[in-house]
Amino acid sequence: MIAVMLCVCALNAGDWPQFRGPNSDGHVVGPATPKEWSDTKNVAWKIPVPGLGWSSPVIVDGKVFVTTAVPRGEGLSLRAMAFDAKTGRTVWDREVRAVEKAPSIHTKNSHASPTPMVRDGSVFVHFGAQGMARLAAADGELQWTCFELDYPPLHGNGGSPVLHDGKLVVVCDGSKDPFVAAIDAKTGKAAWKTPRGVKARLTHSFVTPTIAIVEGQAQVMAPGPDHFAAYDLASGKELWRVLAPGWSVVPQPAIGHGLVIYNHDYDHPELMAVKLGGKGDVTESHVAWRIKKGAPSTPSPLLVGDDLYFVSDNGIATCVNAKTGEQHWTERLGGNYSASPIYANDSVLFLSETGLATWVQAGRKFVVLGKNEVPGRTFATPAFTSGAMYLRTDEHLYKIAQ
Repeated sequence: MIAVMLCVCALNAGDWPQFRGPNSDGHVVGPATPKEWSDTKNVAWKIPVPGLGWSSPVIVDGKVFVTTAVPRGEGLSLRAMAFDAKTGRTVWDREVRAVEKAPSIHTKNSHASPTPMVRDGSVFVHFGAQGMARLAAADGELQWTCFELDYPPLHGNGGSPVLHDGKLVVVCDGSKDPFVAAIDAKTGKAAWKTPRGVKARLTHSFVTPTIAIVEGQAQVMAPGPDHFAAYDLASGKELWRVLAPGWSVVPQPAIGHGLVIYNHDYDHPELMAVKLGGKGDVTESHVAWRIKKGAPSTPSPLLVGDDLYFVSDNGIATCVNAKTGEQHWTERLGGNYSASPIYANDSVLFLSETGLATWVQAGRKFVVLGKNEVPGRTFATPAFTSGAMYLRTDEHLYKIAQ
């Protein structure tokens, strides 16, 4: 029997400590949040954030944490910031690294796209090839920095770190020699670095990995160039793989029903569901289903019970049976999408790149429950805690609450 679970954080009730929430699954627990808002309606506070960053906000112990990249001449100041969740007041603002010349990035990207991770009184931030750091959550004091995961990025950084059993796991798929790595959360030193086992024509990706427990073993689920691979968290050894052509992979895999569900290509996105528990090359034996229509290139899929929700980058939302891939509905929302859908208020929230949020009834019939909009670009996935939503645009951070 295969026991599968996501990494569960031992935190206070209501904390949102990492990308896509407490279990990295996009589920909101706790009090209901407002279903209506605008630039002024149900806005508890709205504050400007200097620079630009597409990292999502995270909230722990009454503080909201973000990263940002502030232009400085030809270079950048890569920063971590903390705000008071009640008032929006800046608690601390710390430079993690000064970069003399800003590297080139994709026009849709930022230099601060990976989402922070908060655990045990510390904030872990990641700037891709520009390095990682651990800071004290209370005052932003730097506890360690790590610059040994240097690699040649293409289009900038993207994937967020995940933390399990004291290891921060990051995917470093650059323009050559891609690898997956684990950093010791206490010391900031590399615990292991595993080169990708498949020689791909194009090697760059931006995926956030997922941790699954398979037959008692913590495994790193990491889609990458021309393949998906699962690694042993303790050693970094590749355990099994699925071959499928693709590159520039972004969405975080979903785990459930003994399956890992992921996208394997940006240009020609396709969702694949693969049975867990394999060894070696399981391409022929473990693929449960595949879906091309409406598959996302950027937003992560959302699993709610037996149903899987996803939205393509060009705004086609879909609900399918997660076990079989059978389609329940597919509808065009309009607009373009980078933020991942969220399950909140017993509904699914889809946020476009231009601030348009659409509430859709969770279920096997497509029903729009409402729409809301704020000005600005919205590429970051919203965060939720204690009856409030924290929404980041290209210029501001909002707290939406009644």
